[in-house]
Amino acid sequence: MKTTRINRRTFMAGAVAGTSLIALHPFSARAAANQAHLRIMETTDLHVHIYPYDYYADKPVDTVGLARTASLIQSVRDEATNSMLIDNGDFLQGNPMGDYIAYERGMKEGDMHPIIAAMNTLGFEASTLGNHEFNYGLDFLMKSVAGARFPVVCANVALEAGANPRDDKTLLRPWIILEKDITDGAGETHPVRIGLVGFVPPQIMNWDRRHLEGKVQARDILEAANAHVPAMREAGADIIIALSHSGIAEGRGEGLENAALQLAGVEGIDAILSGHQHLVFPGKRFEGLAGVDAAAGTLRGKPAVMGGFWGSHMGLLDLMLERDGNSWRIAAHTAEARPIARRNKDRSVTPLVKSVPAVLNSVADIHEQTLEYIRRPVGTTTAPLYSYFALVADDPSVQIVSTAQKWYLAEMLKGGEFEGLPLLSAAAPFKAGGRGGPEYYTDVPAGPIAIKNVADLYLYPNTVRAVKVTGAQLKDWLERSAGMFNQITPGEKDQVLLNPEFPSYNFDVIDGVTYGIDLSRPSKFAPKGELINPEANRIRDLLYEGKSVQPDQEFIIATNNYRAGGGGHFPGADGTTTIFEAPDTNRDVIVRYIVEQGTINPSADDNWHFTPLPGTTVLFDTGPKAMNYLSDLKGLKIEPAGDGPDGFARFRISL
Repeated sequence: MKTTRINRRTFMAGAVAGTSLIALHPFSARAAANQAHLRIMETTDLHVHIYPYDYYADKPVDTVGLARTASLIQSVRDEATNSMLIDNGDFLQGNPMGDYIAYERGMKEGDMHPIIAAMNTLGFEASTLGNHEFNYGLDFLMKSVAGARFPVVCANVALEAGANPRDDKTLLRPWIILEKDITDGAGETHPVRIGLVGFVPPQIMNWDRRHLEGKVQARDILEAANAHVPAMREAGADIIIALSHSGIAEGRGEGLENAALQLAGVEGIDAILSGHQHLVFPGKRFEGLAGVDAAAGTLRGKPAVMGGFWGSHMGLLDLMLERDGNSWRIAAHTAEARPIARRNKDRSVTPLVKSVPAVLNSVADIHEQTLEYIRRPVGTTTAPLYSYFALVADDPSVQIVSTAQKWYLAEMLKGGEFEGLPLLSAAAPFKAGGRGGPEYYTDVPAGPIAIKNVADLYLYPNTVRAVKVTGAQLKDWLERSAGMFNQITPGEKDQVLLNPEFPSYNFDVIDGVTYGIDLSRPSKFAPKGELINPEANRIRDLLYEGKSVQPDQEFIIATNNYRAGGGGHFPGADGTTTIFEAPDTNRDVIVRYIVEQGTINPSADDNWHFTPLPGTTVLFDTGPKAMNYLSDLKGLKIEPAGDGPDGFARFRISL
């Protein structure tokens, strides 16, 4: 792996050719003597996305990649005399390239991690740690950051905690002051001392307990800030920027995961770089939060930015610095997040920049090795993984997702207040025909399974969530799912089973309980989730460990962030019942499960069924390749019924 530091001339030779005239920012254009324009560029949550490539789908994409963000970085450098490039954490883990380095190649003393090589090439000046830096253990983390040609700071993770955070023996230096020579509007050069202090969510002690317990301690973010920021001022910092790998949210008390808004209230902090939430700030997502100006990009009046994730955006703070006696202060500021691509109304994507070859070249060998890695087996499945019958019977492609989610959350909740509650898991089929056509199904044969096969099992980069529901909410969750089916008249033949207005991704199967679906009853909910038949009761014999589920009984359900946040309008999942927000994607969890198990048995456990309706048949359309798996359906009386429309195959089910 080759690392070459880019200078302005070589960088521009490889970057996208732009206009011959560079448009100066207004701060640069109007800066007077003793005023200087400083541009702070942020990347955050890169998660090893260097190439514009989706390793799960094994194809190029235009929406990710530090090599694309690099074009934005150079354009900003060309628009102003003074600039800094800073990363805000979560760079070591998050895609198959990161897993390849951690699980296959490993890190020895002196090795260069590919994301560090790319960051060195771009000339980053500092970074902080994100929570995912700890996923592979402390030894891997320390060997990785050792290759950085820039300081990595973190103030709230200690090897040994003192009576005061200032007395902690921290894992890395808590803060640093970088002396920059900046040019003012009159062309004079002055030194300015910029302090950078980093923070990570203290929840790392739960999320990576097996790596961290007994080795480090994580302090509350605000506790650490209130101790270290005054020390930075005492050491002579003119401007202090908080590198907050922590999101923007309301909240009080100790141990906040998303504390950037609260950090802005710490005296002495001048600006905030935020992240962790994989969102964009300034942006409409944060409108209405007290103390937040979502248009201007301020938190409690202080400039702040969050630059998306995976290289999708570059965060940018433009600061007009003004000399105030012997020090400097921020006299004016603007904030923005510049995207690398534009999503169009028809869901297509238009790239706005091209990749910088020097960044691609810095990790080209590892990219090729990663392609080999995703294409070779990482485990074995004893049964095929297919979704042809996912809407009419318990299904192996859904089963493996549920099993992996449950496995993951059992570990995450261990030792916490919810450990003793029954743990269930909800999953839905993503590839189940419909508008995707007769080929749009998961179909992975038994035998070796590769990482890229996981994209067939789980299409979206959702993250794992856990919600706490009552037995009544659990039943209504299943009633909502049962809206997939039309009401069936007992005794009639060949009725159409599926409601075409109901998307397959809203057909949640919940593992850990058993139940029947009575198709003779009307649906309680409309396709979009509206309550239309309050007294309807399709879900029958809902049992947990062989006993009837009681309305006031409490359960934990493993699901994803879309569902937990209200996606699909499911009872018990509206954002208020979430008790755990995992830092990992559902796809990563599936991969980890396969790697750890070695051999998986995804056979469905038939925990749900249609209740019998003698003399009744229904018609169901699916992909023609479903014929290959017809014999697997032991509990379902199903037979071919000719051709369906548009290339689908039709089957008849006897109820």
